[in-house]
Amino acid sequence: MSNQDSIVILDGAKRTPRADMLINNKEPGLFSRFSATQLGGFAIKGALDNTEIDQGLVGHAVMGMAQHSHRDSIYGAKGMAWRGGLDKTVPALTVARICGSGAESIAVGAEMITAGMRHDKKRPFMVVGGAESMQYPFSLYNYRGRKVGAAVQKYGPIETKALSAGTHLQDMLLMSLYDPSAEMSMANTAEELGRRFEISRNEADEFAFRSQTLAKDSRNAGHFKEETVSVTVDNGADSMLVEHDTHIMDNISMAKMGRLPAAFEAGGIVTAGNASAVVDGAAAMVIGKERDAAKHGAKPLARIVGMGVAACDSQIMGYGPVPSTEIALENAGIKGKEIDRVELNEAFAPQAIACIRDFEKMGIDPAKVNMMGGAIALGHPLGATGAILTLTCAYAMRRKGERYGLVTMCIGGGQGISLIIEAL
Repeated sequence: MSNQDSIVILDGAKRTPRADMLINNKEPGLFSRFSATQLGGFAIKGALDNTEIDQGLVGHAVMGMAQHSHRDSIYGAKGMAWRGGLDKTVPALTVARICGSGAESIAVGAEMITAGMRHDKKRPFMVVGGAESMQYPFSLYNYRGRKVGAAVQKYGPIETKALSAGTHLQDMLLMSLYDPSAEMSMANTAEELGRRFEISRNEADEFAFRSQTLAKDSRNAGHFKEETVSVTVDNGADSMLVEHDTHIMDNISMAKMGRLPAAFEAGGIVTAGNASAVVDGAAAMVIGKERDAAKHGAKPLARIVGMGVAACDSQIMGYGPVPSTEIALENAGIKGKEIDRVELNEAFAPQAIACIRDFEKMGIDPAKVNMMGGAIALGHPLGATGAILTLTCAYAMRRKGERYGLVTMCIGGGQGISLIIEAL
């Protein structure tokens, strides 16, 4: 398509800080009181407040979310839209491609605009992004059908003291990270990639140390500031302004990394220090045709030039970014050597290392991957990550005068998704 018909991301895209699910692995995290729709609302409001278009020109919202984590999660994108200040007449779609949901929202939004069949031409712009509260609930089993009364409430909590024998609870966070098709957890798929690619524990720790160091340097240099909207956490008597990602470690060392035990397999290489941090967060941006941006005086941040989705063996699900990137490069009509910056989700260090090795075979310079750190240091709020990485990549390319960026991530179940954007 011509540049005038291409889809652009408008300047003003915003994300929340990424806050650890738990503080010191003990206390509820800073964002534990917020649902996914509330987090998405913070991001949408931030984007709308900083994007130079009339909000009345937004005709749809498409937001990613991997898991229903709160009682209002069923409303998904619609809940995020009204919380973010969009008019009640704006329809909303929740998309779920697990870890790729945030990137999928950008793809779906772009395709809806381009196809035009459901696009509101009077309101030519669309809000896209994603949100995830990793405060996944415990789910109750074998209690459906009980008579509503003292123990079972139609709206509200169940009285646990009245639970009969045969009922039980499961932690949906832990249960969701086990893939029945692979017959292993997500972390074990990373261990499998480590074996196939002969990745050592030391290599995994070195990669994690690099991620933490680069993230800390980027935070201290203020590089995340223009992409982040602060969130106020009301503690009742006082309140706290959360401005930065909370998992970045200031006193990390290889010695500390090396002392951490294998977390998922005896003799394994995946630890709490070289796996992605479990965090809550959200991101949103406004997209539209380049011609409409020009017509309404909106400044474009980046152009979407290629997309790719692929599937792979679920036992090596973390390898998905390799085939999806091959498709995205072909669809964009560029070579790997033309990529100036890569934002690869670091689900686990061995998974990222395996992908980077094969990216290099495509001509992509390993030094250009995650130059501001990655999810090991910054966190991976599943349904939001793809959108977060996209705006991080776009702002960084503009700041550095770069042209092409690759945003890519693996997806549970054995998939990968990749976006190629061009800085404007």
